[in-house]
Amino acid sequence: MPHAALARPPRWLSAAQLHPSPVAALADWLFDQGSLTRRLTALAAGQFSVSPLQEGWQPLRLDECQALGVPADSQGWVREVYLHGHGQPWVFARSVAARSALEGSGLALHELGSRSLGELLFSDRAFDRGSIEVCRYPALWLPLEVRAERLWGRRSCFSRSSLGVLVAEVFLPELWRQARVDAV
Repeated sequence: MPHAALARPPRWLSAAQLHPSPVAALADWLFDQGSLTRRLTALAAGQFSVSPLQEGWQPLRLDECQALGVPADSQGWVREVYLHGHGQPWVFARSVAARSALEGSGLALHELGSRSLGELLFSDRAFDRGSIEVCRYPALWLPLEVRAERLWGRRSCFSRSSLGVLVAEVFLPELWRQARVDAV
């Protein structure tokens, strides 16, 4: 499922660039450096699961190529999943890695299935997490069943040697209801 090109791609912003700053409870979720998987598992009292939507080799989006430092239209492994709490989709996640860096890296993204990529990245101390950037994620880039305007998304790049894995997470309304956060 290729993603539609946008007339205006989103501007990914650091916490310092984001004005006005979101309310503290929202900023705490957006810029938390810890494992989102662990945080969601705690919020769901252990009733957390990952549902793969699609994965495979695809041309990466321009914003992804720029973030990974690879040429435009580079091929990459793309994995899209829902992170569920209590059986409800709380987060839509899209993780990508450039083919040129992934092949031969020893990281078998294609074998994850319903396991959390976040758990893998946080358990391997060789990965360094880059800075977190946020945006209002384009509705056209979301699966139809959760498509909505102005949802908060965040991304960061996990690096190990020459391999970069760019992880984007879009927070869905049901998460904010469960966490009692005003995400406007």
